[in-house]
Amino acid sequence: MDSSVWFGIALVVYGLSTLLYIGSLLFKKLNLSRVATFVIIIGACAHTIGLLIRTIKAGHAPFSNLYESMVFFSLSIVIVYFLIEYRYKLKVIGAFVSPIAFLAIAYASLLPPQYKKITPLAPALQSYWLEIHVITCFLGYAAFTVAFGASVMYLVKEWLSKRPHGFYQKLPIEDLLDELGYRTIAIGMVFLTLGIITGAAWANYAWGTYWSWDPKETWALITWLIYAIYLHARVTTGWRKKKAAWLSIIGFAAVIFTYLGVNFLMAGLHSYV
Repeated sequence: MDSSVWFGIALVVYGLSTLLYIGSLLFKKLNLSRVATFVIIIGACAHTIGLLIRTIKAGHAPFSNLYESMVFFSLSIVIVYFLIEYRYKLKVIGAFVSPIAFLAIAYASLLPPQYKKITPLAPALQSYWLEIHVITCFLGYAAFTVAFGASVMYLVKEWLSKRPHGFYQKLPIEDLLDELGYRTIAIGMVFLTLGIITGAAWANYAWGTYWSWDPKETWALITWLIYAIYLHARVTTGWRKKKAAWLSIIGFAAVIFTYLGVNFLMAGLHSYV
């Protein structure tokens, strides 16, 4: 089967897992959450098979255009989420994170056919730095996505705490959500830092300079600084809970702009379609 078929299967399965996670949250059914985890793993397997098929057909890693990067971003979110779920046993976060993975691959699937064509790599992309740089960046983005989900949950929980509502009891305690957001942001910062460093090394190899203040580079640095402020404020001034959650959400907005906004609104060396 063609890779697009496997991506279509992943799309449908992620949509189903999203409904199951949300149903588990709303109705507090443990069996639903277990099924949701099983389903999202099936989706990730189909997703991976699709990427492998596309890699074999293209003869290079499938990171060369917007379609391929969105597909990989979706898989990265699922992988990081599953690791966090396994570590913290918090399946409820899937109700906030799996929809983002679903929307990412859904957006990719809705792109016009010309965006999905397999094309030869541009000379600047023909380097082993491509895989290293893209994988580290997207793992960082995926960790920030999970942190975003935890932060949204925290703010919802905090808002409900002031109003009598049965839904309040269905969400994890605030301290756990706050700690989860912090830990996933710390992980994301490691990968984003590696992504920026490997990107600089690749830029020097391809263009003869480590840093050119390209819009993508500039916004990657802005994103890094936002999360650096988050970690610094948490360690030195004790920023936690509501302030930390809002800063995490601002950081995720910067991630999305760095990834998509720059491509559509600004011309630069990193522009792709």
